[in-house]
Amino acid sequence: MTVKRYTEMAYSKADDMLFGNAKHPVKAKLGLEVGAGYVTAEVNYAPRPEAGQSKEKLVSEYRRLTTDIMARAVQIGFPSISLETEHVQQMTNNPSWGGEIAHVQKTILEEYYEEYGIKCGLRHTPGDIREERDYLALIGPKYDLLMESFEAVAEGGADFLSIETMGGKEVLDYAILRNDVPGLIYSIGCLGSLDMTMIWQDIAKIAQKKGVIPAGDTDCSQANTAMFIAGGLLDKNLAHTLAIIARTISASRTLCGYEAGAKGPGKDCGYENTIVKSIAGVPIAQEGKSATCAHADVMGNLTMQCCDFWSNESVEYHGEFGGTSVQCWAQTLSMDAALMNVALNTGNGKMLRDMMCLSDKYRDPQGYVLAYDNAWKVGDAIAKNGNDLYLRAKAAAVETVKILNASKAEGKLQMSRFETNALADAEKAINALTDESDKFMSDMLALYKSEVKVFKPEENYKF
Repeated sequence: MTVKRYTEMAYSKADDMLFGNAKHPVKAKLGLEVGAGYVTAEVNYAPRPEAGQSKEKLVSEYRRLTTDIMARAVQIGFPSISLETEHVQQMTNNPSWGGEIAHVQKTILEEYYEEYGIKCGLRHTPGDIREERDYLALIGPKYDLLMESFEAVAEGGADFLSIETMGGKEVLDYAILRNDVPGLIYSIGCLGSLDMTMIWQDIAKIAQKKGVIPAGDTDCSQANTAMFIAGGLLDKNLAHTLAIIARTISASRTLCGYEAGAKGPGKDCGYENTIVKSIAGVPIAQEGKSATCAHADVMGNLTMQCCDFWSNESVEYHGEFGGTSVQCWAQTLSMDAALMNVALNTGNGKMLRDMMCLSDKYRDPQGYVLAYDNAWKVGDAIAKNGNDLYLRAKAAAVETVKILNASKAEGKLQMSRFETNALADAEKAINALTDESDKFMSDMLALYKSEVKVFKPEENYKF
């Protein structure tokens, strides 16, 4: 199947981008629209480990937490809410488990929708189970089982289908430890993009057959790995300038899902989603300040700037003083959404967007580049090279370096000597890259086949 790449921007200028609004909104079955003029909380959760001991215990766990979320939403008076069930491995490896859980959850949502009129949706995210013997088996029995899992949750009632794919991970892990910028481009922008293109065509076919929405992917396995290794402002395990180069490259990868049939909303942990939205115009989920139950980051307000779903990332189901954990985070997220929606309804949306953006923009190179004005510039660079996976990944890296170098003239983003040296080294490596895609792919294939023992391209990638 021929996939048409994006070569034009959905938004003609960055200022047109705003939370709660997408060029191409999507609509679920229980009244919920995403990107159609309002923001909705998307609650993400994980069962307690002991609940995974049997199918019965796991189904019971999801029944309780789903009821808890919906009860709290109605008690506090929120007009809409969505749930994301990220699969534990038992659910994807046993498709009937995931299918039954989706059915139980959707039945509860239907009851609350019919009785209280609350608009609601359900996302299921099967796990990428294609790992065997320390390398990524992209095709074969595990792939078939993964597709069976998507079939089961779609049949069970999931409105949105998502996954966090891991194509290219074996090279990324090697490259990131060596500050290897060409390796980042190859693992994320080339190998990851090839994998995304393959798997999302198949997911989109299942979604079309079942009448549900193929939502989207995220580069959690690679760009988030870079972000977490980079850590906070005092950490020096990885330069934050390299982490944001990995992130912008990942936008070209995440875009492949939409080119292969995904419709949005994109996954919450894809911090690259603002870039993707600028190109594709799809609704996106984001996480930040209300995801502190899962992790810390340096841009928790800024990520709200263009979100359509606002998520907590994930929280284990347990008791808190304010109720169960899912109730507490559902309430926090929904309060955030209420503020954004009031801003939209009173004509103050762009003012609030800019305040959220500016509160983090100059904290760190990652937030600076992902601020919507700069994110749009990266998107434009990708779109201009959209017909070639390598060249658009390279263009994202080039534009990121350009943006960070330009920040010196503005004088508001402070970077340490460690960061400026890392940026200079990255720029030197990028400038040395060829413009010939075939040569780059051939050279990288030979290099990493010899350097990375677990990289087995003939078995695992469709070149």
